[in-house]
Amino acid sequence: MNLNGILVPMITPFDENNEVDVDRLRELADTYIEKGVTGLVACGTTGEYYTFSEQERATVLQTIADAGKGKVTLIAGISDLSADTAVRRAKEAKALGYDGLMLSVPPYSLPDQEGIIAFFEHVASATDLPIIMYNFPARVGVDIEFDTVARLARHPNIKAIKESSGNFSHALRMLQANFDDFQVICGCDDQPVDYFFWGARSWIAGAANVFPQEQISLFNAAINADWDKAKQIMTAMYPAIHSMESGNYNQKAKVGCLRGAFNAGKVRLPLTNLSETEVQEFLALLK
Repeated sequence: MNLNGILVPMITPFDENNEVDVDRLRELADTYIEKGVTGLVACGTTGEYYTFSEQERATVLQTIADAGKGKVTLIAGISDLSADTAVRRAKEAKALGYDGLMLSVPPYSLPDQEGIIAFFEHVASATDLPIIMYNFPARVGVDIEFDTVARLARHPNIKAIKESSGNFSHALRMLQANFDDFQVICGCDDQPVDYFFWGARSWIAGAANVFPQEQISLFNAAINADWDKAKQIMTAMYPAIHSMESGNYNQKAKVGCLRGAFNAGKVRLPLTNLSETEVQEFLALLK
Protein backbone atom coordinates (compact mmCIF):
# COMPACT_ATOMS: atom_id res chain seq x y z
CA MET A 1 0.00 0.00 0.00
CA ASN A 2 1.74 3.14 -1.24
CA LEU A 3 0.77 6.20 0.81
CA ASN A 4 3.56 8.53 -0.29
CA GLY A 5 2.04 11.60 -1.91
CA ILE A 6 -1.44 13.08 -2.20
CA LEU A 7 -4.48 10.93 -1.52
CA VAL A 8 -7.87 12.48 -2.23
CA PRO A 9 -10.82 11.78 0.10
CA MET A 10 -13.27 12.13 -2.72
CA ILE A 11 -16.41 14.21 -2.65
CA THR A 12 -19.52 12.46 -3.95
CA PRO A 13 -21.23 14.24 -6.86
CA PHE A 14 -25.01 14.34 -6.61
CA ASP A 15 -27.40 15.00 -9.49
CA GLU A 16 -30.29 17.49 -9.54
CA ASN A 17 -32.38 15.01 -7.55
CA ASN A 18 -29.63 14.71 -4.93
CA GLU A 19 -28.89 11.13 -5.98
CA VAL A 20 -25.37 9.77 -6.47
CA ASP A 21 -24.21 10.77 -9.94
CA VAL A 22 -22.23 7.70 -10.95
CA ASP A 23 -21.00 9.07 -14.26
CA ARG A 24 -19.70 12.27 -12.65
CA LEU A 25 -18.10 10.27 -9.84
CA ARG A 26 -16.23 8.13 -12.37
CA GLU A 27 -15.22 11.23 -14.34
CA LEU A 28 -13.88 12.88 -11.20
CA ALA A 29 -11.90 9.79 -10.18
CA ASP A 30 -10.40 9.56 -13.67
CA THR A 31 -9.43 13.25 -13.51
CA TYR A 32 -7.61 12.87 -10.20
CA ILE A 33 -5.75 9.84 -11.52
CA GLU A 34 -4.74 11.73 -14.68
CA LYS A 35 -3.39 14.56 -12.54
CA GLY A 36 -1.10 12.12 -10.72
CA VAL A 37 -2.53 11.59 -7.26
CA THR A 38 -1.15 8.67 -5.27
CA GLY A 39 -4.53 7.42 -4.12
CA LEU A 40 -8.28 7.77 -3.84
CA VAL A 41 -10.17 7.51 -0.56
CA ALA A 42 -13.78 6.41 -0.87
CA CYS A 43 -16.50 7.00 1.72
CA GLY A 44 -14.59 9.50 3.83
CA THR A 45 -16.01 12.50 5.65
CA THR A 46 -15.70 14.73 2.57
CA GLY A 47 -17.67 12.13 0.62
CA GLU A 48 -20.72 12.49 2.90
CA TYR A 49 -20.67 8.73 3.52
CA TYR A 50 -22.91 9.11 6.57
CA THR A 51 -25.82 10.02 4.27
CA PHE A 52 -25.56 6.88 2.12
CA SER A 53 -27.93 3.97 1.96
CA GLU A 54 -26.20 0.59 1.85
CA GLN A 55 -26.84 0.43 -1.89
CA GLU A 56 -25.39 3.89 -2.45
CA ARG A 57 -22.33 2.97 -0.42
CA ALA A 58 -21.81 -0.14 -2.55
CA THR A 59 -22.22 1.91 -5.73
CA VAL A 60 -19.71 4.55 -4.66
CA LEU A 61 -17.14 1.97 -3.58
CA GLN A 62 -17.56 -0.02 -6.81
CA THR A 63 -17.33 3.05 -9.04
CA ILE A 64 -14.13 4.32 -7.44
CA ALA A 65 -12.62 0.83 -7.43
CA ASP A 66 -13.37 0.38 -11.13
CA ALA A 67 -11.69 3.70 -11.89
CA GLY A 68 -8.59 3.26 -9.78
CA LYS A 69 -7.78 -0.43 -9.48
CA GLY A 70 -4.23 -1.09 -10.64
CA LYS A 71 -3.56 2.62 -11.15
CA VAL A 72 -3.55 4.21 -7.69
CA THR A 73 -3.80 3.20 -4.05
CA LEU A 74 -7.43 2.60 -3.12
CA ILE A 75 -8.51 3.29 0.45
CA ALA A 76 -12.02 2.59 1.74
CA GLY A 77 -13.42 4.50 4.69
CA ILE A 78 -15.09 1.99 7.01
CA SER A 79 -15.96 4.20 9.99
CA ASP A 80 -19.16 3.40 11.85
CA LEU A 81 -20.77 3.59 15.28
CA SER A 82 -20.40 -0.20 15.54
CA ALA A 83 -17.18 -2.22 15.57
CA ASP A 84 -18.92 -5.18 13.93
CA THR A 85 -20.27 -3.00 11.12
CA ALA A 86 -16.76 -1.65 10.56
CA VAL A 87 -15.55 -5.25 10.24
CA ARG A 88 -18.28 -5.99 7.70
CA ARG A 89 -17.33 -2.91 5.73
CA ALA A 90 -13.68 -4.00 5.78
CA LYS A 91 -14.69 -7.31 4.24
CA GLU A 92 -16.75 -5.53 1.57
CA ALA A 93 -13.76 -3.34 0.68
CA LYS A 94 -11.50 -6.37 0.46
CA ALA A 95 -13.90 -8.06 -1.95
CA LEU A 96 -13.88 -4.98 -4.18
CA GLY A 97 -10.10 -4.91 -4.40
CA TYR A 98 -9.28 -2.01 -2.09
CA ASP A 99 -5.69 -1.79 -0.89
CA GLY A 100 -6.34 -0.40 2.57
CA LEU A 101 -8.86 0.99 5.02
CA MET A 102 -9.37 4.22 6.94
CA LEU A 103 -11.11 4.04 10.30
CA SER A 104 -11.97 6.63 12.92
CA VAL A 105 -12.92 6.19 16.55
CA PRO A 106 -16.71 5.69 16.61
CA PRO A 107 -18.48 9.00 17.15
CA TYR A 108 -21.02 9.60 19.93
CA SER A 109 -19.95 6.75 22.26
CA LEU A 110 -16.92 8.66 23.67
CA PRO A 111 -14.76 5.61 24.53
CA ASP A 112 -11.77 5.93 26.85
CA GLN A 113 -8.28 5.06 25.58
CA GLU A 114 -8.62 1.37 26.51
CA GLY A 115 -11.87 1.28 24.56
CA ILE A 116 -10.16 2.90 21.58
CA ILE A 117 -7.40 0.29 21.71
CA ALA A 118 -9.89 -2.57 21.95
CA PHE A 119 -11.94 -1.16 19.08
CA PHE A 120 -9.03 -0.81 16.65
CA GLU A 121 -7.51 -4.15 17.63
CA HIS A 122 -10.90 -5.85 17.11
CA VAL A 123 -11.28 -4.48 13.59
CA ALA A 124 -7.62 -4.88 12.64
CA SER A 125 -7.60 -8.52 13.73
CA ALA A 126 -10.64 -9.27 11.57
CA THR A 127 -9.04 -8.19 8.27
CA ASP A 128 -5.72 -8.59 6.50
CA LEU A 129 -5.97 -5.15 4.87
CA PRO A 130 -3.77 -2.42 6.34
CA ILE A 131 -5.58 0.20 8.39
CA ILE A 132 -5.06 3.96 8.60
CA MET A 133 -6.39 5.23 11.92
CA TYR A 134 -8.19 8.55 11.61
CA ASN A 135 -7.77 10.96 14.52
CA PHE A 136 -10.36 13.71 14.24
CA PRO A 137 -11.51 14.61 17.76
CA ALA A 138 -13.58 17.56 16.56
CA ARG A 139 -15.78 15.06 14.71
CA VAL A 140 -15.86 12.10 17.09
CA GLY A 141 -15.40 13.72 20.49
CA VAL A 142 -12.25 11.94 21.69
CA ASP A 143 -8.55 12.09 20.84
CA ILE A 144 -6.29 9.12 20.06
CA GLU A 145 -3.54 9.90 22.54
CA PHE A 146 0.17 9.33 21.95
CA ASP A 147 0.50 6.24 24.16
CA THR A 148 -2.51 4.71 22.44
CA VAL A 149 -0.95 5.32 19.03
CA ALA A 150 2.33 3.82 20.25
CA ARG A 151 0.54 0.65 21.30
CA LEU A 152 -1.65 0.32 18.22
CA ALA A 153 1.30 0.98 15.89
CA ARG A 154 2.64 -2.41 16.97
CA HIS A 155 -0.37 -4.22 15.48
CA PRO A 156 0.71 -5.79 12.16
CA ASN A 157 -2.36 -4.50 10.32
CA ILE A 158 -2.31 -0.91 11.63
CA LYS A 159 0.07 1.00 9.38
CA ALA A 160 -0.65 4.73 9.73
CA ILE A 161 -2.59 7.50 11.37
CA LYS A 162 -4.27 10.40 9.60
CA GLU A 163 -3.76 13.17 12.13
CA SER A 164 -6.51 15.76 11.93
CA SER A 165 -6.60 17.14 15.44
CA GLY A 166 -4.93 20.39 14.42
CA ASN A 167 -2.45 19.93 17.28
CA PHE A 168 0.90 19.86 15.51
CA SER A 169 2.72 19.22 18.78
CA HIS A 170 0.91 15.88 18.94
CA ALA A 171 1.83 15.15 15.33
CA LEU A 172 5.46 16.11 15.86
CA ARG A 173 5.75 13.81 18.86
CA MET A 174 4.53 10.91 16.73
CA LEU A 175 6.86 11.85 13.87
CA GLN A 176 9.79 12.01 16.27
CA ALA A 177 8.93 8.60 17.69
CA ASN A 178 9.77 6.88 14.39
CA PHE A 179 7.41 3.95 14.96
CA ASP A 180 8.45 0.90 12.94
CA ASP A 181 6.57 0.41 9.65
CA PHE A 182 4.11 3.16 10.50
CA GLN A 183 3.34 6.52 8.89
CA VAL A 184 2.01 9.76 10.31
CA ILE A 185 -0.16 11.31 7.61
CA CYS A 186 -1.03 14.98 7.40
CA GLY A 187 -4.77 15.38 7.82
CA CYS A 188 -4.73 19.14 8.43
CA ASP A 189 -5.01 21.10 5.22
CA ASP A 190 -3.16 24.12 6.60
CA GLN A 191 -0.14 22.20 7.99
CA PRO A 192 1.39 20.11 5.17
CA VAL A 193 4.67 22.01 4.93
CA ASP A 194 5.23 21.45 8.66
CA TYR A 195 4.49 17.74 8.33
CA PHE A 196 6.72 17.27 5.30
CA PHE A 197 9.58 19.22 6.87
CA TRP A 198 9.55 16.80 9.82
CA GLY A 199 9.48 13.69 7.67
CA ALA A 200 5.86 12.90 6.80
CA ARG A 201 5.39 11.60 3.28
CA SER A 202 1.64 11.57 2.88
CA TRP A 203 -1.23 14.06 2.84
CA ILE A 204 -4.88 13.00 2.85
CA ALA A 205 -6.58 16.30 2.21
CA GLY A 206 -10.20 17.14 1.49
CA ALA A 207 -8.87 20.28 -0.16
CA ALA A 208 -7.24 18.04 -2.77
CA ASN A 209 -10.69 18.01 -4.37
CA VAL A 210 -10.08 21.70 -4.99
CA PHE A 211 -6.31 21.81 -5.54
CA PRO A 212 -5.10 18.36 -6.70
CA GLN A 213 -2.37 19.64 -9.02
CA GLU A 214 -1.16 22.28 -6.58
CA GLN A 215 -0.95 19.82 -3.71
CA ILE A 216 1.03 17.37 -5.81
CA SER A 217 3.40 20.20 -6.71
CA LEU A 218 3.75 21.15 -3.05
CA PHE A 219 4.53 17.54 -2.14
CA ASN A 220 7.15 17.26 -4.88
CA ALA A 221 8.77 20.52 -3.79
CA ALA A 222 8.95 19.30 -0.19
CA ILE A 223 10.43 15.94 -1.19
CA ASN A 224 13.11 17.85 -3.10
CA ALA A 225 13.68 20.10 -0.07
CA ASP A 226 12.66 23.15 -2.09
CA TRP A 227 11.03 24.79 0.90
CA ASP A 228 10.72 28.22 -0.71
CA LYS A 229 8.62 26.72 -3.50
CA ALA A 230 6.57 24.66 -1.05
CA LYS A 231 5.81 27.77 0.99
CA GLN A 232 4.98 29.72 -2.16
CA ILE A 233 2.43 27.12 -3.26
CA MET A 234 0.93 26.92 0.22
CA THR A 235 0.68 30.69 0.42
CA ALA A 236 -1.29 30.77 -2.83
CA MET A 237 -3.73 28.10 -1.60
CA TYR A 238 -3.96 29.36 1.94
CA PRO A 239 -6.86 31.85 1.66
CA ALA A 240 -9.18 29.16 0.28
CA ILE A 241 -7.90 26.49 2.66
CA HIS A 242 -8.31 28.81 5.65
CA SER A 243 -11.85 29.52 4.53
CA MET A 244 -12.59 25.79 4.29
CA GLU A 245 -11.11 25.09 7.71
CA SER A 246 -13.14 27.97 9.18
CA GLY A 247 -16.51 26.42 8.36
CA ASN A 248 -18.73 24.73 5.75
CA TYR A 249 -15.83 22.52 4.70
CA ASN A 250 -17.77 19.96 2.68
CA GLN A 251 -19.83 22.60 0.94
CA LYS A 252 -16.69 24.46 -0.15
CA ALA A 253 -14.97 21.26 -1.27
CA LYS A 254 -17.90 20.67 -3.61
CA VAL A 255 -18.33 24.25 -4.82
CA GLY A 256 -14.58 24.56 -5.36
CA CYS A 257 -14.03 21.13 -6.92
CA LEU A 258 -11.20 21.39 -9.46
CA ARG A 259 -10.98 25.10 -8.64
CA GLY A 260 -14.65 25.58 -9.39
CA ALA A 261 -14.57 23.92 -12.81
CA PHE A 262 -16.46 20.74 -11.85
CA ASN A 263 -20.16 20.71 -10.98
CA ALA A 264 -20.48 18.29 -8.07
CA GLY A 265 -24.04 19.20 -7.12
CA LYS A 266 -25.32 20.09 -3.68
CA VAL A 267 -24.71 18.64 -0.23
CA ARG A 268 -27.20 16.49 1.66
CA LEU A 269 -28.87 17.15 4.96
CA PRO A 270 -27.97 17.70 7.73
CA LEU A 271 -25.55 19.99 5.85
CA THR A 272 -27.06 23.01 4.17
CA ASN A 273 -25.88 24.60 0.97
CA LEU A 274 -24.05 27.89 0.73
CA SER A 275 -25.90 30.99 -0.35
CA GLU A 276 -25.05 32.37 -3.79
CA THR A 277 -23.13 35.20 -2.11
CA GLU A 278 -21.08 32.70 -0.10
CA VAL A 279 -20.43 30.65 -3.23
CA GLN A 280 -19.09 33.65 -5.11
CA GLU A 281 -16.97 34.77 -2.15
CA PHE A 282 -15.34 31.36 -1.94
CA LEU A 283 -14.81 31.03 -5.68
CA ALA A 284 -13.10 34.43 -5.65
CA LEU A 285 -10.49 32.96 -3.29
CA LEU A 286 -9.61 30.33 -5.90
CA LYS A 287 -8.46 32.98 -8.37
